[in-house]
Amino acid sequence: MLPPGVCLCARQEVGLQVYTKTSEIQAAARAVFAWHQSPGALTALIPPWERVTVEQAPASLADGQTAVLVMHLGPFKLRWVARHSGFVDRGEDGGEFTDTQVAGPFASWVHRHSVRAVGSGRCVLEDRIEYALPMGWVGQFVAGWHVRRKLERMFAYRHEATKRAVRAGGGS
Repeated sequence: MLPPGVCLCARQEVGLQVYTKTSEIQAAARAVFAWHQSPGALTALIPPWERVTVEQAPASLADGQTAVLVMHLGPFKLRWVARHSGFVDRGEDGGEFTDTQVAGPFASWVHRHSVRAVGSGRCVLEDRIEYALPMGWVGQFVAGWHVRRKLERMFAYRHEATKRAVRAGGGS
């Protein structure tokens, strides 16, 4: 018998981490969300210092679509497969979608992309990632700081790349 208040009904992922990057963009939410759906957006979001190539771009951000990236780690290649779900296009108010790792370097990875209007010609772009490194607390102890630093640098680049792309396209 379990003590009062203890429930075994939900599984807690060992070493689950959460990273969130939020930026305000001086552009319409519709334009920012539409840019994320455009051909080439995925490639444009890969920082130039990352040795990553897009093997298969998704046809759209719709539920069930799959993206395949190849990470080049020295002489080794690692495929990262992510499947889209939760696609919602809210028109003028923005939209959101999630990509979930099917195969790749993490024990788990769920990345929620969200764009929401906050005023006339302004929106907030938010990336929220729940992830766990392989090998539980050992992986977190050995590489957690490094992964966190990479995420911070990568998403700073991605948000700036989004701002530049939307500005170049008119942003409205």
